[in-house]
Amino acid sequence: MDKRTTYHEQTDVDNTLKLREVLRTLPDFVNDFFRAVSTTTSTSTRIKYAYDIRIFFQFLLHDNPVYSKYSMSDFTLSDLENVTALDLEEYIEYLKAYKAFGDDDYITNGERGLKRKISALRTFYGYYYRHEMIQNNPTLLIDMPKLHEKEIIRLDEDEVARLLDYVESCGDSMTPHQRAYYDKTKSRDLAIITLMLGTGIRVSECVGLDIEDLDFKNNALKLIRKGGNEMFVYFGDEVEKALKDYLLDRKKTSPVIGHEHALFYSSQRKRINVKTVENLVKKYARHITTTKKITPHKLRSTYGTNLYKETGDIYLVADVLGHKDVNTTKKHYAAMDDTTRRKAARAVKLRED
Repeated sequence: MDKRTTYHEQTDVDNTLKLREVLRTLPDFVNDFFRAVSTTTSTSTRIKYAYDIRIFFQFLLHDNPVYSKYSMSDFTLSDLENVTALDLEEYIEYLKAYKAFGDDDYITNGERGLKRKISALRTFYGYYYRHEMIQNNPTLLIDMPKLHEKEIIRLDEDEVARLLDYVESCGDSMTPHQRAYYDKTKSRDLAIITLMLGTGIRVSECVGLDIEDLDFKNNALKLIRKGGNEMFVYFGDEVEKALKDYLLDRKKTSPVIGHEHALFYSSQRKRINVKTVENLVKKYARHITTTKKITPHKLRSTYGTNLYKETGDIYLVADVLGHKDVNTTKKHYAAMDDTTRRKAARAVKLRED
């Protein structure tokens, strides 16, 4: 029986260790909250909660005069409920100017980052309030930050073709040193980009793939989706060819011990990581368009849009993309353009000819 540790299992272990380190820097009573949410949230969500809650306590220590003489270990539940709505409004202003470093360097405080931090704080306060450990919940007295809708960025059909063509042939304009590196990674990069454009999988799902997750008999991938659910995603002939071409090169790689099962390798012969995929997508895409910031998620958006255009089935799109709520899919992929509106105008006949 195969007892290998999967990428997702290892990620959970790593997140758990990170969480323990962060919890050591927070007040002791915070542990109660994290024990309570451990059965209902992923390790990824919990580590984000921990980072966000730590920022809140850092704000109280450094920017609130009431707690200026405190250390982190001095905070008690009484202090938690003595925070006022005005304190939280000041916290929101603090967040807008906050710059994250170290463990928090993934955090951005745009509209989504700001809303997530306040949502995390509401969840945190809500736990103690529901269990009657505090009598006051000031997070209920402030408004959640608003999100302004942004245009969904995706590649047009001709841009998709040009991107794939460029990955296949961009070595022609490189220096000998650049060409040597490109030749080593070309089949891998083409397989990754073709796979993401042809299936819409998340970048985390892509880097988490093991060689055993490929099924060429059915042209399918076995994925662990967001939330831990397992499902199969199917791919077409173009993805099949790109993957098989890459697998021929993959055989030439002697992986680092512990990374033998990874489908995609880095130049260090280890499982490729999210940052590397983000960088390679950016590297190629900037030669195709200068007006669109293309990321792996934009490749996912491109696939979702094309699938909806071809099928008109929003429920199919939601299922293939792994969306739990079809409204999320509708919001992003079912926006009607002028062409669709014109079709609607011609669809209804008021009188028979």
